[in-house]
Amino acid sequence: MRNKKIHEHSENNRIHGNEQPNSRKAVPDSRLASSSFRSGFFKVATLTTLLISLSACVLVPGSNIDPDIYEADAGSNWFEVNRGTWFPGLRGGDAESDATAGEPLDEDTLEDAIDIVPITSNVIAQQSQSQNLIPAAMPASLQEDIANYEYHVGKGDMLHITVYDHPELTNPSGSNNNNIQNSGIIVESDGTIFYPYIGKVQVAGKTTNEIRESIANPLAEFIASPQVNVRVIGFNAERAYVTGQVANPGPQPINDIPMTVLDAISRAGGLADGANWHEVLLSRNGVETRLSVYEMLNNGRLGQNMLLQHGDVLHVPDLGQQKVFVLGELNRVNTLPMGNIRMSLTEALTRSGGLNQVTSNAEGIFVIRQTEATSDKLATVYQLNVRNAVAFAVGTQFMLEPSDIVYVTTAPVTRWNRVISQIIPSLNALITADRVNQL
Repeated sequence: MRNKKIHEHSENNRIHGNEQPNSRKAVPDSRLASSSFRSGFFKVATLTTLLISLSACVLVPGSNIDPDIYEADAGSNWFEVNRGTWFPGLRGGDAESDATAGEPLDEDTLEDAIDIVPITSNVIAQQSQSQNLIPAAMPASLQEDIANYEYHVGKGDMLHITVYDHPELTNPSGSNNNNIQNSGIIVESDGTIFYPYIGKVQVAGKTTNEIRESIANPLAEFIASPQVNVRVIGFNAERAYVTGQVANPGPQPINDIPMTVLDAISRAGGLADGANWHEVLLSRNGVETRLSVYEMLNNGRLGQNMLLQHGDVLHVPDLGQQKVFVLGELNRVNTLPMGNIRMSLTEALTRSGGLNQVTSNAEGIFVIRQTEATSDKLATVYQLNVRNAVAFAVGTQFMLEPSDIVYVTTAPVTRWNRVISQIIPSLNALITADRVNQL
């Protein structure tokens, strides 16, 4: 029994690690050194493989950065130095081809895809010239049309005819009825009216002066020197239509006062809050004309203030894409409406809180502008370099257009820091796993 207890005590000491040094074999120092070496080698090899994999993968953010390109002369064209760096989507090759996928576009291919234009004084001058294409003054022909405008009576109009000293002819419905509307005469569907003594008179398509003569001359056979006056008291024959973002959309009758585009909008109660002032559409006989109410009201360019005609449709669209999108390394990403204003590049940056002083690249302020559908280019990219803050003065003269995308790119060191920040979690995981294996 005693021997049995001694045996059990010995076994417990061995199992719980309490066995005396002289009761087990010592591990050779060479084995411990070999194990430590293999663990360190495994860690170095794993980290090296990870870094090589990241540097070879074009999908890792910042992997296409070449730090040498940022040492170029500041006076050179920014795009010549950084071509393709900030636009990873503009890469050549077929996505299905392993041989060419991920390869940057060469210079010729890139220039075929987009137009790259640094913002300079020449660009500002060209922009000003294009804005001056809208006539500032009202054309002489339009002024003459307005000055000589006369309304022509049509079917459905109501006329009031006065024959002085003859109230029975002035008010054929009865001398006791003083309501001018009740004494009016409607133009029939055949364009005629019936008048006492002379019967039917053709009036459609005539001015009030012409109608007066058409009544006075035959009436002279019955009345000595008749004094006749004709005026329209109900304009029902002709109308234009104002639709869209106005206070009171609907038909606007054309009367004896000439009605221009601005007059029609005013009669409709003015533009609504969500109106697009820059692309008002005038449809006439199937032909659409784009008008800028903004230029008329804010810059006095009345060359587009056309005289409306019967059947015209004036449509004021909503804001739609009348916005500027401000993205990138700013203090606030923003969407700026441009329905009733125009803004410069500097103003758009200011409204978005300005550049982020820590992460933004002052050389990389871009305005991406979509080209016309008929153009063989995808877009025009304007670039402003504000490394010298005086360049912001140039930005105040560069006017944005609706649907422009303003993008402020990232500083090189920020891109590198972001790559590192994505690598660190993986490194921590590897280090943690390695330490667990050593326990």
